[in-house]
Amino acid sequence: MLGGGTFTSQNKILPGSYINFVSQAKATADVGDRGIVSIALELNWCADNEIMKITKADFEKNTMELFGYPYAADEMADIRDIFLNARILYLYRLNSGGKKAENTMAAAKYTGTRGNDITIVVQKNVDNDSNYDVKTYLGTYLADTQTVAKASDLKENAFVTWKDTELTVTAGTKLEGGSNGEVTGQSHSDYLALAESYAFNCMGTKSEEESVKKLYVQFTKRMREDVGVKFQTVLYNIKADTEGVINVKNASAVIPWLIGAQGGCLVNASCTNKLYDGEAVIDANYTQAQLESAVTSGELVFHNVDGEIRILEDINSLTTLTDEKGEIFRSNQSIRVMDQIANDIALLFKKKYLGAIPNDKAGRVSLWLDIVKHHQALNDMRAIEDFADSDVVVEEGESKKAVVVSDKVTIVNAMEQLYMTVVVE
Repeated sequence: MLGGGTFTSQNKILPGSYINFVSQAKATADVGDRGIVSIALELNWCADNEIMKITKADFEKNTMELFGYPYAADEMADIRDIFLNARILYLYRLNSGGKKAENTMAAAKYTGTRGNDITIVVQKNVDNDSNYDVKTYLGTYLADTQTVAKASDLKENAFVTWKDTELTVTAGTKLEGGSNGEVTGQSHSDYLALAESYAFNCMGTKSEEESVKKLYVQFTKRMREDVGVKFQTVLYNIKADTEGVINVKNASAVIPWLIGAQGGCLVNASCTNKLYDGEAVIDANYTQAQLESAVTSGELVFHNVDGEIRILEDINSLTTLTDEKGEIFRSNQSIRVMDQIANDIALLFKKKYLGAIPNDKAGRVSLWLDIVKHHQALNDMRAIEDFADSDVVVEEGESKKAVVVSDKVTIVNAMEQLYMTVVVE
């Protein structure tokens, strides 16, 4: 018998053919999709102590099951505002820890006051009077109907779990005792601790408590500077003085919409002059001097333009400029490009190179090719300009395990100011 198969090194003993098939090396660094956001809100019906991943389609189709209200309900306004521009929401319930509504037959699936609107109706089945039709209503919405002989045959539905009791005919028995938990500073801390495990483009809070806002500022700085996870946080009325925090001037009510708008904004686009189409009512009537002061102070402000409310300028809270962080760092469009590069390359390295690719010349060339491809895509999107392959240099670091990348990009910003000279003859 001759030898054969694949080989790792040329150390085979038997004569034969040892053949490896491999794909041609190609760059795999893609520009990641945006539109992923996160927020913690007070809710009357939702899972406790966990972050829920909700897509735009989930929200449109399953609002009742997820939140206990129809899509058009006033209670859903903040989430509707978010999904005007976002595509994925990581949502946490701030007021966890309440009580579940219940009666002798069932208990609400979740804690919260909305459980008190659940009614259980038990009727004799018209075709077989030994069976019962058990109906679950949430308000006037018929959520579930089951035909069973006894209570132990009932299956848990989206709104209640059943108790093992005797079924008796009733025109309607409501669940009672449901309550929401209390929102404290610890509620926000618990949310942020969980949020560390998720990747998103933008987050924020509607809280106007100074201690809570400072908590979010410190969390954002730590994640961006110490952990290397890049995102921006939207807060109301706080002088954070950092490119990672967007400071809204008008009102906290606009924050859900702005989280979606900032998180969903394309890497090659700006929110400057973006029309506000959210549901919150905000004061946007400012004088020219007030608007200039807001921009200088690092405040993102909505203003009234011929009866329409628009974002004046897409800026963050950074006001202290240095040699390392100049004027360009005040632009959220610029930060989006920087964050995109950081997050994409970090993800590429983790998935393809970390612990897998040798740190030799061939391995470093592969990494260089991937980064170049990524930057060329950004250049084609007009997020950066004048990119050349030579702008990326990949070298061995001081240790055998280290790789050092030197990178140079020129960021493109959208047009915001027109200076025009007209010569009249």
